[in-house]
Amino acid sequence: MSQAATPTFDNCIAGVWKPCRSGATFADTNPADSRETLGLFQASGAEDAQEAVDAAQAAFPAWRKTPVTQRAKVLMAAADYLEAHADRFAEELTREEGKALGMARDEFLRAAQTLRFYAVEGQSYSGETFPQDDPDMVVYTQREPLGVVTVIAPWNFPVSIPARKIAPALIMGNTVVFKPSSEAPLSGLRLTEALVRGGAPAGVINFITGRASEVGPVLTTAPAVRAISFTGSTAAGEQIHRGAGLTTRTQMELGGKNPLIVMEDADLDLAVDLAVKGGLSLSGQACTGTSRILVAKPVLQAFTDQLVAKVKSLKVGSGLIKGMDVGPLATASQLRSVLNYIAIGRTEARLLCGGEQLTEGDYAHGYYVTPAVFGGVTQQMRIAREEIFGPVLTIIEVADYADALAQANDTEYGLSAAICTRNARYAHAFAHDIESGTVKINRTTTGNLINAPFGGLKCSSTSTFRESGRGGLEFYTQIKTVYRGC
Repeated sequence: MSQAATPTFDNCIAGVWKPCRSGATFADTNPADSRETLGLFQASGAEDAQEAVDAAQAAFPAWRKTPVTQRAKVLMAAADYLEAHADRFAEELTREEGKALGMARDEFLRAAQTLRFYAVEGQSYSGETFPQDDPDMVVYTQREPLGVVTVIAPWNFPVSIPARKIAPALIMGNTVVFKPSSEAPLSGLRLTEALVRGGAPAGVINFITGRASEVGPVLTTAPAVRAISFTGSTAAGEQIHRGAGLTTRTQMELGGKNPLIVMEDADLDLAVDLAVKGGLSLSGQACTGTSRILVAKPVLQAFTDQLVAKVKSLKVGSGLIKGMDVGPLATASQLRSVLNYIAIGRTEARLLCGGEQLTEGDYAHGYYVTPAVFGGVTQQMRIAREEIFGPVLTIIEVADYADALAQANDTEYGLSAAICTRNARYAHAFAHDIESGTVKINRTTTGNLINAPFGGLKCSSTSTFRESGRGGLEFYTQIKTVYRGC
């Protein structure tokens, strides 16, 4: 890193922090105040990406033979490093992505917890022994690493998401090329830094920044790449999945249009809280965020009144300011996209509150919009079908449980879904009937455990391998069946 007023951050390839070959860089700016540049990052090209893949391939033979206890020590040491610097790193994350400071700190602590979880679980993840009739033979399976894996992470959770991809890959003996989002590269760099300082040998973890159009083709189609773990839009995931080689595994966590069903017997205070926390806590920028609220007709008006009153009371501002409820959108392009959907919503439904860009005073140089709530929405409208990825809630009237379920399932997505009800029959039926990889009952659509599998159905995933939990280890291993005679 240079000593200039605006620091320049390098790629990490084969254990060396170095600039890209072209010398070109791009700026990482603060969405709360776009006049602030946190740093300059490498605008890498195809040759840099190939160098990173080659470094990972060269490091793989030794790393796969490294005892699992030694690999675990690297993850444990990296977790300690993240925890020790959580306050400083959290402030950087808030300044580059916009989320509240407390949420940013929790994300780094969660990443540390994830590293520790896989350091332990990876040491007991093994094959099976099979009974058979030959007394002079033993039949068993052994799990082996794949080789070079590519991790491509999004900007909304730039530490916790790559941590849950990288940790299981490393503990099982794979080597990694990690490309963070260009909208939040500094937080990804800190995760890489933790692993390097934790003792990862040269080439085991490689970090490269740059435009997906420049480095993506190499990172996803190079013959040496045996697996790709990607989180992002469904369109991008589909493109990567189609371009991957026959022997390259893909793990895609993609878009969502997540419903919250509010039944006639629901606790409305709880329902409103679930809608606000699930839909607006990250300015609506979560793939599992609540987007559609399907409300039973008997409580529609009461719920709507309470929700609108609550949303109107939310404070919008920088995530560095204590007490702020809704931060800025992450990028100028994201702001434009959300404003466009709000404009579409005005022509389709009734805007009940919010939806205004804030441009005066402290908001002048940030990407701020007041949270919007639309009423009179139907499932055929664009704001009810397309992923907005912003602070926009849509309220859809439903007649009964069957109607709510049908409309909830009427989407190409199936990532997360929730129901608010006191009725055990509704809850039980919902868990079976909803077409979603994650099901919540009287809980927000957002959030998942480190030790539980996470993933979507339909176009929210490739429906191959899950992330998180022990299932996250499966993706990064291949099975070999051994027949051993005595």
